Amino acid sequence: MTRSTGDEAAAVIWSEDFLTYKWAHTHPMNPVRLALTMTLAQSLGVLDGVDSRAPLAIDDSALTVVHSTEYIDAVRAVGSGTASLAGPLLERLFGLGDADNPVFEGMHEAARLLVGGTLAAAQAVGSGSVRRAVNIGGGMHHAMKARAAGFCIYNDCAIAIRWLLDNGYDRIAYVDIDAHHGDGVQVEFADDPRVLTVSLHQHPATLWPGTGWPTEVGDGAAAGSAVNIALMPEVSDRLWLRAFHAVVPSVLDQFRPQILISQCGVDSHRADPLTDLALTVDGQRAAMQAMRDLAEKYCDGRWIAVGGGGYGVVNVVPRSWTHLLAVVLDRDVDTDTAINESWYATAEQIAETVHTDYSQPPVGVMGDGGDVDYIAWDGDTGQDPPEGITGAAQRQTDRAILATRRAVYPLHGLDPEDPRD
Repeated sequence: MTRSTGDEAAAVIWSEDFLTYKWAHTHPMNPVRLALTMTLAQSLGVLDGVDSRAPLAIDDSALTVVHSTEYIDAVRAVGSGTASLAGPLLERLFGLGDADNPVFEGMHEAARLLVGGTLAAAQAVGSGSVRRAVNIGGGMHHAMKARAAGFCIYNDCAIAIRWLLDNGYDRIAYVDIDAHHGDGVQVEFADDPRVLTVSLHQHPATLWPGTGWPTEVGDGAAAGSAVNIALMPEVSDRLWLRAFHAVVPSVLDQFRPQILISQCGVDSHRADPLTDLALTVDGQRAAMQAMRDLAEKYCDGRWIAVGGGGYGVVNVVPRSWTHLLAVVLDRDVDTDTAINESWYATAEQIAETVHTDYSQPPVGVMGDGGDVDYIAWDGDTGQDPPEGITGAAQRQTDRAILATRRAVYPLHGLDPEDPRD
C-alpha cells in the first residue's frame, strides 16, 4: 500500500455508457445529471489535461462478493425480458418492478458498469497508482444482498470495500453524506470491525428508508463501527457542518483508517425535490473539502469519492459534482465563478424537458451564496445560536450530535460530553 509516485495524482472514472442506467422517463434519477456534470466541468477547465479512465470490464463474479446469485440472475432476466417470475413476485422477492426500481432493458449490464467504475477507482487507489479517484456514476448505497432499493440495483460501494479488504486493507472508513441513510453499506458491514461506516442524513422519522438512528452502532465485536448522525429537516450549511465536524474527525482519529471512501450524494440541497434538508452548493463543497482534508490527515491522502443521490438534475447536481471533481483533482473552483454561457443555454433547454427537476432553471454561478462559516460544537447546548440561526434549530442539531456521541463514543473509549473528542 505505497503512496503514488507517478505524475498522475488522481483518477477520474468515466464512460458515456454510464448514461444507460436510465429508469422510466419520469423517474427522479435521470442520467442527464451525469452528462451535464462532465460538460460543465469541461467548460470550466476542471478536466483540462485529464484523461479519464474507463470502468473495469467485470463479470458477474465481481458482484457475488455482496449480492446473491439468485438476485443477480433475476436482475439479468428482467432486463433481458426473459424473467420466468410474475411481476408482483419479482417485486416482493427482489424489489424489482416497483415505482422506485422499475424494470428497464439492459438494467443488469448498466448497473454492473457502475460497479466496474467504482472498482476501477478502488483498484487505482488501492494499488497506489494514484492517491485519489472519483466515480460520479457510483454511490448506489441502498442495494441489499438480494434486493434493489432506492434506485440502486448493485451496491458498488460495498463491492469496492470488499475488494479492498481482500487486497491488503483492514481499516476502511466509509463516510456517507447523502440525505438518505447509507443503509445498504451499513448492513453489509455491521458485524465487521475492519469497516467504519459513518452516515449523515435526514432523520429517519422524516425520510425513507427510516433507518440510521443514532442507536444503530454495529453488531457484536463490531459495536461502534456504525455511526449515524440523524439531522432534522431544514438543517442549513452552518449547522450541518457543525454536526459533521463535531463527530466525523474524532471517530476517524480513533479508527485510524488506511483509506477513506466518500459517498457524496447531493440530495441534501435545499432545492432537491425529494428531501427536506437545506444545504447549498457552497455547503456541499465545504463537506467535500473537509473529507479531502481528513483523507490527507489520516489516510496518507488515499481517497475514493463516488456520487449517489441528487434530483435537482439540472440546477444542483452538475454544479455540486463539478466541485467534487475539482476537489479530488486539487483544482478547487470558487463559488462565485460564472458558468459558461453556452453550457447555461444548453442546460436551460434541458431543464424544460426534465420532468424531475420541477422546471427549476439552472443557476448562473458555481455557488448559492451559502454561509459555511460554522461555529464548532463546544458541548454547551445552552450557548447563543449563531446569527441567522434560530435557537430551536441549533438545539435540534446539538441534540443530534449528542445522541450520536453518547451512543458511539463510549465504544471507542471516548467521552461523549467532552467537546475535545
